Amino acid sequence: MLNLVLYRPQMPANAGNAMRLAVNLGCRLHFIGPLCFFLDDRRLRRAGLDYAEVANLTVHPSLEDFLRQERPARLIAATAHGQVHCHEFSFREGDAIIFGQETSGLPAEILGSIPEGRRLRIPMAPGSRCINLSNSVAIMAYEAWRQLHFQGAAPTLI
Repeated sequence: MLNLVLYRPQMPANAGNAMRLAVNLGCRLHFIGPLCFFLDDRRLRRAGLDYAEVANLTVHPSLEDFLRQERPARLIAATAHGQVHCHEFSFREGDAIIFGQETSGLPAEILGSIPEGRRLRIPMAPGSRCINLSNSVAIMAYEAWRQLHFQGAAPTLI
C-alpha cells in the first residue's frame, strides 16, 4: 500500500482533495503536524465530501513520529528541486511520498535527508514554478499506482 504524506498542510481544501484521492486509490494518508487548520474545518469537509469517515488517515505530531511509527520502506520527496521525473522512478509497495507545504515546499533539512535519486519532480512547461498541492499529489499517486498495476482497483466492467 502506498503512503501519501502531507507535511504541515496549510489549506484544508487541498487536504480534503488528498483525502478523497487516497480513499479512491486505496492509499494511506498521513498529515504531519502541526496543522494549519482543524480537521472539522468546513472547507476540508466540502473537499473531502463524506470520505473523512472511511479515509485511512493518521495525523502525526512530527515527521520523526511518522518515521518511528510507520517505518516506511522508502521516503520519497515530491519537490520542484528534484532531478528525477516521477515517471522515471520505480515505485514500490510500501513507499511513502512526502509533499511539502503549499507556500514553501519541504524544508531544506528534510530534502537533505532524502537521497537525490528519491527527490522527484513533475515535468512542467518551461518557466512554470509549481503545481497546486492536491494536483501534485494526484499526479504522483496515480503514477505510482500505475506502476504497481493499479493494485486493489475495481475490476474492469465489459
